[in-house]
Amino acid sequence: MNDYIALAARIKVVLKDVEKSIDRAHVLMKKALQTNDDGYWDGVALNLHAFYTGLEHIFEDIARTIEQSTPTGRDWHTDLLTQMATAIPNLRPAVISQESRYCLDEYRGFRHVVRNVYTFNLFPARLQSLTEGLQKCFDAVQNDLSRFVAFLESMD
Repeated sequence: MNDYIALAARIKVVLKDVEKSIDRAHVLMKKALQTNDDGYWDGVALNLHAFYTGLEHIFEDIARTIEQSTPTGRDWHTDLLTQMATAIPNLRPAVISQESRYCLDEYRGFRHVVRNVYTFNLFPARLQSLTEGLQKCFDAVQNDLSRFVAFLESMD
């Protein structure tokens, strides 16, 4: 099997999982707003984390498979986003648009907070804002990745 076709298939699978985390974030946000229960707020944070982490796994897979290298160093998460928003001549088009890069950067930063701060220090207003923007950001990224998958499938 062609590496590009296999990569396209993996992208599609992970996107379905990412979509589940979006649905769960919305359900838990509704419950958090109704009850103000910390457990629901924590669940929202965890699913926002899962949203970005799933997409980052796709980007790492693309970098490993096509560029055969992933960024390293302290800022590798930011560098990976930049790499995905950059076309590489004679190799691949940009994976995501600059618009998608900017919206994803918000979730990248939040994911860092979730990993490095106790959940009782998370602010409900920030969780609500990120959850409200989740679908719009995902739609843009999903459109970008659909175009990229079409590119991969055309390389067969």
